[in-house]
Amino acid sequence: MSVNEASVTSKPAAPSTEELISSIPGVIFQFYRTHAGHMHFPYLEGGGMALAYIDKHQLAEDAQPLLEQLTGSDYPKIMSAIERSARWMLPLTTRFRLPFPEENPRWIAVSANPEPFTNGVRWSGIMMDITDQVLEEQRLRRLCDTDPLTGLANRRKLMLQLTHLSSLSTRHGSPLSVMMIDIDHFKQLNDAWGHLQGDKVLKQLATLTCSLLRCEDVVARLGGEEFMVLLPLTSLQQCHALADRLRKTIAEHDFGIGQNSVTLSIGVAEYRCGEPLTSLMERADQALYRAKEVGRDCVRLLP
Repeated sequence: MSVNEASVTSKPAAPSTEELISSIPGVIFQFYRTHAGHMHFPYLEGGGMALAYIDKHQLAEDAQPLLEQLTGSDYPKIMSAIERSARWMLPLTTRFRLPFPEENPRWIAVSANPEPFTNGVRWSGIMMDITDQVLEEQRLRRLCDTDPLTGLANRRKLMLQLTHLSSLSTRHGSPLSVMMIDIDHFKQLNDAWGHLQGDKVLKQLATLTCSLLRCEDVVARLGGEEFMVLLPLTSLQQCHALADRLRKTIAEHDFGIGQNSVTLSIGVAEYRCGEPLTSLMERADQALYRAKEVGRDCVRLLP
């Protein structure tokens, strides 16, 4: 046997089409929608995603049971994407969450090309399970927006939220107030009790502050011992009352530093329609320093 003949005989047999499809980390499909709106999957094969949870025979007749499982806003979003793709013959590219038994929903990405077909439109494409990718994206987004010690929003996230809330306030004429918060004599606390204890105080303060607020309020750590709270639909006087309640709650809380108590100086200001956000923050900061000037452990406001 020649070398060339031996080389030919040693080549592995080419995999069958079925073997190739089953080894793909996704699902190859054809999806058909008639002009009357009926939808089904005449072809649905592959691996990666747990096809055991999908009744292929049912979907070959009607895709609606699968689409109706989509969570939250995913159903109208994917229906809109299908309609846009069909109308303009554009690629269908979207993602959605698919519920799985006894598991959190899995994130599925869809990429398919449309073509006119008998009495409707047919898409040929692939579905991929991208759950791990989405979870990593969410983790990185949290790192970008979150203070790692307290879990509160960081300055970047605060400014994004403040921009959004001030826009809503201007548009609807609704009040928006802010608190600027500083822990009194925090350096001395750190020096006396150590940075680990100081970190515990910061984390407990974050928890106590959040417990007094609504879900729509925003609490952020600006850095060090300084925090800021955004209070939409809240007047200056309402914000002042809440700030004083927070001040008293913190002063009465046992932070585990002996007989010493933790106190706050708080400045309060209300957004003026159309003013620069830097102006609002400066007024809150000025109110904070007034609180410090009169002896700390108090709330001061600037209209």
